[in-house]
Amino acid sequence: MSELRETRLEKGKALAALGQGPYALRFEPSHRTAELQAAHADLPNGEERDVAVAVAGRVMTRRVMGKLAFFTLADESGPIQLYLEKATLAGSMPEDPEAFAHLTSLVDAGDLIGVQGTLRRTDRGELSVKVLQWTMLSKSLQPLPDKWHGLADVEKRYRQRYLDLIVSPDTRETFRRRALAVSAIRRWLDERGFLEIETPVLQSVPGGADARPFETHHNALDLPLTLRIATELHLKRLVVGGFERVYELGRIFRNEGISTRHNPEFTMMELYQAFADVEEVIEITETLITKAAIDATGTSVVTVHRPDGGTEEIDLGQPWRRARMIDLVEEATGVAVHPSQPVEQLRALAAQHGVSVNPRWGSGKIIEELFEHTAEHTLIAPTFVTGHPVEISPLARVDRNDPHLTERFELFVGARELANGYTELNDPVEQRLRFEEEQAAKDAGDAERGTVDEDYLRALEYGLPPTGGLGIGMDRVAMLIAGVNSIKEVILFPTLRPEVF
Repeated sequence: MSELRETRLEKGKALAALGQGPYALRFEPSHRTAELQAAHADLPNGEERDVAVAVAGRVMTRRVMGKLAFFTLADESGPIQLYLEKATLAGSMPEDPEAFAHLTSLVDAGDLIGVQGTLRRTDRGELSVKVLQWTMLSKSLQPLPDKWHGLADVEKRYRQRYLDLIVSPDTRETFRRRALAVSAIRRWLDERGFLEIETPVLQSVPGGADARPFETHHNALDLPLTLRIATELHLKRLVVGGFERVYELGRIFRNEGISTRHNPEFTMMELYQAFADVEEVIEITETLITKAAIDATGTSVVTVHRPDGGTEEIDLGQPWRRARMIDLVEEATGVAVHPSQPVEQLRALAAQHGVSVNPRWGSGKIIEELFEHTAEHTLIAPTFVTGHPVEISPLARVDRNDPHLTERFELFVGARELANGYTELNDPVEQRLRFEEEQAAKDAGDAERGTVDEDYLRALEYGLPPTGGLGIGMDRVAMLIAGVNSIKEVILFPTLRPEVF
């Protein structure tokens, strides 16, 4: 590699001596390559079209055959062939009679160049730019991966995402779909009167989720702070203040493990709508995710990866299933469960199914663990899991028909949780009791549990209207829409161990 780099450095010096950079200031393309492919699809084989064009991009492949050469040039929109003829290049650039020789000997795969010329379709049907002039835009000192094998090293793909994007159109398409899905969600919310809000990333009291926070310190104030684990409590403060529809789409940080489903830094969309409840939030969730898929891919059909390693096509446009958590556990175990049951009965059931139980857990938490171990992996088609126990839902309102459950749901697709929503608890007295239970669990050693947020409780005492809230994990939605099975495939720069140089 060092020898190849030195060779390319020498080529750069030779280009500089010719007045060809090797690092240009600017170039003005007249078209993207895909525009040319579409606009001149009618050009017959073997014919030329005297249309002046200028394109710029990266040289992906090169073939030199005597006085002819064929390069593949790719910009963001796709590739196009360059048709290079010694006589044509020399005739159009009298200041460099060896233009063809210099182009073919000093330009490598990976270099960024700009070309001007006309159009020609080869006898084999390949639309090409017949190059009259060329300009070196940026000399690549590193060679591209072998075109037949691509970037096979998975870790290298994540560490050198720029290289992955250069050589893999599929990777570029994945992140294009992600961007379109995010835009679709923003657009839908904006059109319905939701205000996009920015809340603090640095917080003195982390809340809104059960997660271990990242800790930091503000030197000037000598103040311990954490990175936010959710935006929920700040957004609901704004609903107290009179904003009836708010949302935030931003980065969340949780000091947890890394897996195909988890990255310590990820993107969450949270929204809150005054005078709404969980039913309206469920409708919003189904609409948002389906619209995001259609806007990103043109269809509501997605490819879902099953836990058994297989794949399955699912149409998000079909009605989504609803099922209570306790009913799903009963389906999986054959035993009816409910948070009102004595905890000893549920511990025994957990033991029968090989589910480890912490002695501090109550009946509600054990039911959640049973669900995760026996039922969650079966939820391939979109399913709203509802009726979570109060013990595991400290910010959700008690179900109007069952005081042991809450008006909460989690959305699962492909056995992955994508969203979480509920009718918000707006009783400050009840909320304090829930916070104190969280704090007691935290003090007993559960580092992921919440704490008492006195300012949020003070805000509630001024009155939070009936409110529905929703959180959607945008990375997992992107995984669904792109049809990939690892969160690293939809995060441009996932968290990795430091590279040793």
